[in-house]
Amino acid sequence: MDIDNKARIHWACRRGMRELDVSIMPFFEHDYDSLSDEEKRVFVRLLECDDPDLFNWLMNHGAPQDEDMKRMIALIQTRNQARGPLAL
Repeated sequence: MDIDNKARIHWACRRGMRELDVSIMPFFEHDYDSLSDEEKRVFVRLLECDDPDLFNWLMNHGAPQDEDMKRMIALIQTRNQARGPLAL
């Protein structure tokens, strides 16, 4: 997936699992544009992972083996936490 195709990435962020949507969508909407190109590539790779893996990683029930993806999970969690609770 091209890191500049924001419409396609936005679509890939919609996971259909509420817990993932409240983590991934706000990060994409508020933070994606400020990421470096390398971070964008890691984020896109993260979106290619299975929902159960993403859920476990974002809920701190394990971590990806890839160090770049670990850092991206931590960045998503940190940025979302800084924004505070989100209402859907």
